[in-house]
Amino acid sequence: MNACLDLDMARRWIADAAHVAVLTGAGVSAESGVPTFRDALTGLWANFRPEELATEGAFRRDPARVWDWYQHRRRMLRDVLPNAGHRALAAFQQRYPGRLTLVTQNVDGLHQRAGSEGVLCLHGDLFADRWLDPARACCRLDAAAPGSPPHCDGCGNLVRPGVVWFGEALPFAALEAAERAAHACDVMLVAGTSGQVYPAAGLAHLARRAGARVVIVNPEPTELDDTAHLVLAGTSARLLPELLGGLCNR
Repeated sequence: MNACLDLDMARRWIADAAHVAVLTGAGVSAESGVPTFRDALTGLWANFRPEELATEGAFRRDPARVWDWYQHRRRMLRDVLPNAGHRALAAFQQRYPGRLTLVTQNVDGLHQRAGSEGVLCLHGDLFADRWLDPARACCRLDAAAPGSPPHCDGCGNLVRPGVVWFGEALPFAALEAAERAAHACDVMLVAGTSGQVYPAAGLAHLARRAGARVVIVNPEPTELDDTAHLVLAGTSARLLPELLGGLCNR
């Protein structure tokens, strides 16, 4: 079909939808200049594989090295700003409360900084901390002893980044809420993701089986293109404002 006709059709579907679910991936943040997970392995970290720095085992073997790398990633993101795609999603949520559920694989917090609320972060939050081991009564994050990493003075428990590492389960509550949204939506937008990472990519299949229309927004082909009703080739920073801007309320 003609690209303009596809865009118009997707806009009509969204305008008529009682509920829209959105799944975003690294491509949405890459347009703000956020380095991908692997791109962050530069300079002092160039000789490491991501899997050597993003597992519980790696943290337990060398907590200072892993903690310092995540601090490096946090510093890299300090001055990054949300782009037009982030802002379009936030503006839609603000115009139509309760109508859009935003699910993301990104850990950078840019959706929240753009103004989106209730973001379901399947892979955690890079800027959040939590305890490595189950917290005891003495474990208080706001009183953790400084260090690399910080730790509990009472029991020695270590503070770790609040992200999902390789081999860890996704946060149950966020995944369950994302699955409910996918099952209940009328339209599902999948933006800026290759569709290779599960269980996040499975949300598009769930939405399609439940009867939703699935729309892919990505500049390159994805693993989910065969699942979609429409595939819009382009960046989310360009296409999401066109899809979500100025729609009439249902």
